[in-house]
Amino acid sequence: MQLARVLGSVVATIKHESLTGVRLLLIQPQDENGVHDGDPIVAADALQAGVGDLIEWTTGREAALTLPDTYSPVDTAVVSIVDHAWSDKRYLG
Repeated sequence: MQLARVLGSVVATIKHESLTGVRLLLIQPQDENGVHDGDPIVAADALQAGVGDLIEWTTGREAALTLPDTYSPVDTAVVSIVDHAWSDKRYLG
């Protein structure tokens, strides 16, 4: 499971027609202790995650499978919104 925190949304003046109605989010990957792990990345979001939400994300072909049009040209997408997460008895949610 790859976790990240939603930082905000990305506005695209032009995007592929298969992404109509799909939001693009700026997410900050986190390690299992809730510490930033790398640079922020853009992810497609068909689940309507909000700023501050803890999410699970994926890359590759599986990313496109999360969207209404499974042939969308995306490489990263939100898979789920995490309600609660613990790591070594530390609450991440």
